[in-house]
Amino acid sequence: MTKTSTFQLNRRAFLAGSAALVGAPALAQTAGTTELEGDISSAVRRNISSFRALDWRPYFSSLSNGAILVDITSRALHYWGEDGQSYKLYPTSVPLTEDLTKRGRTSVVRKVEGPEWRPTPSMKKRNPEWPDYVGPGPDNPLGTHALYLSWTYYRIHGTHDTRKIGRRSSNGCIGLYNQHIAELFARAKVGTQVLLI
Repeated sequence: MTKTSTFQLNRRAFLAGSAALVGAPALAQTAGTTELEGDISSAVRRNISSFRALDWRPYFSSLSNGAILVDITSRALHYWGEDGQSYKLYPTSVPLTEDLTKRGRTSVVRKVEGPEWRPTPSMKKRNPEWPDYVGPGPDNPLGTHALYLSWTYYRIHGTHDTRKIGRRSSNGCIGLYNQHIAELFARAKVGTQVLLI
């Protein structure tokens, strides 16, 4: 073996080892979850979100009451204020599978700070060990704030488990970092139009 081939072999081994070390924390953090919505280790391991600013016009006829667009594919939530000047873009968690995903038009029908959580009947059927009720606080799967949608059981809410953001990890809801849902909660109002695509 020549000196050059030894260097290339060692360089190759070094790069492979470095890649493994860089990936280790990401794999280690998927070992479990503190939330009840589902174990993210069975979800897609990649944490992705597409941060591309969008214009509201292709999606809404007006900004009456403001507008929220959730793009399931890019795992991003877009908010436009009624004034047309306010625009926010947030990374989200999205439903774990297509059969848990609902798309279409809805609206915010209720806002709750410090929400309570109860599993839906289908969640309880899939996970009978889950509690029937979790009160407000750090163990609550809905985080610090929740925007209830006109669709039964669907919400845009916070999460204390920040590993979920950017992933397919929920049972149908759209999750945000707690600081982002608090900001959106302050901007959105009952009647804000919502579109999930």
